[in-house]
Order: sequence, then C-alpha cells, then structure tokens
Amino acid sequence: MMKKMIFSLLLLSVSGTALAAQVITVSRFEVGKDKWAFNREEVMLTCREGNALYVINPSTLVQYPLNDVAQEQVKAGKTQAQPLSIIQVDSPKQPGVKMSLAPFIERADKLC
Repeated sequence: MMKKMIFSLLLLSVSGTALAAQVITVSRFEVGKDKWAFNREEVMLTCREGNALYVINPSTLVQYPLNDVAQEQVKAGKTQAQPLSIIQVDSPKQPGVKMSLAPFIERADKLC
C-alpha cells in the first residue's frame, strides 16, 4: 500500500513538472513521414506567453518560431531564434514548396 502511494505521488510530481514546462517531443515515426516537415528525426514543440509557438531542436536547443506571434517576439528582441526554413524541408510532391506546418501548429497550440 505504501509503495503504491509513493509511486502515485512520484508520478504526480513528474507529470506536474511536465505540464509546467509546456514542451512536448514529437517524432517522424509518430507524425508519419508523409506529414513530417523537418530535417530532424524529432523536434520539441512549445507554447510560450501570448500563444507564441516554437519548434526546438532537441540536440542543440536552438528554437525556431512556428507562428506569427513567435516571429513578432523574435523581431522585437524578446527571444532569440533562427528562421524555421533552416530545418523545414520541401514537399517531395512539390519541389520548392515547404511541407505544411499545420499538424505541428495544431499540436503546439494544445500546449497553450
């Protein structure tokens, strides 16, 4: 009984920390290669103040603005980020046209 209670409290504290961070990791496998828009196997998504959505490279922790609010924050000097086009890939069906960010914007928006 005591072990179950300690485990439950530990699980609750870990999940509370994850919620506070508002960051999730998504992978090419999870999303599907036909919808995957990045040149990395996985990325992190986050929502910051004012519904600013960012993609984060988990290996370098460089962040990229995912929506207009985030782009405005970068332009205003409120945060540092690199252009998303650095990691966004072209559509295999339409060379020169970037893959849609809609699935990633939708997932990140749920964190707000």
